[in-house]
Amino acid sequence: MVSPQGGVNMNIMDKLVTASEALFDRHGFTATGMDRLTQGAGISSRTLYKHAGSKNALIARVLGERDKRFARRLEVDSIDALFKALEDWVRVEGRRGCLFLRALGETGGDTPEIVDTVLAHKARVAERIAELVEGETGRDDPMLVEQIIVLFEGATAAAVYRGEQAVVAARQAAASLMAGAGS
Repeated sequence: MVSPQGGVNMNIMDKLVTASEALFDRHGFTATGMDRLTQGAGISSRTLYKHAGSKNALIARVLGERDKRFARRLEVDSIDALFKALEDWVRVEGRRGCLFLRALGETGGDTPEIVDTVLAHKARVAERIAELVEGETGRDDPMLVEQIIVLFEGATAAAVYRGEQAVVAARQAAASLMAGAGS
């Protein structure tokens, strides 16, 4: 299958991104070498480099695709629904923490394409939260937005060892904050 972008076989790239995301999520970015990536995707190293360019470019591509998938989950109409979406994400995708922050931590923030991808993702999540807060309260409230972001991010991190209950607790805390903001 030829893509309109110039001949890249999207079946190979899709297969590579899907396999790489699972391997990076399970084993980490540093511990997942090129041999493991080629085995996981069922392709040669030559094909991997041809389509991905480099490991860092592949990491950025994987994160970009995950960002798109996560953004679809955030197409909700309330802060409560946002946390419900996070509960579902944790249940379906797993609870190993935020893949974006793990990528940033493992690469030390020294890889521009990864840093840019992570920061863009976090900015989109923050923007979405700000839109929901303003939609529900009728006003711009940067402190409330920051509090919801901290609950959202904290629930994602705590779900690693506390499970979905961390997200449930954060959802309840967010509901209390939102109720207080409506007063």
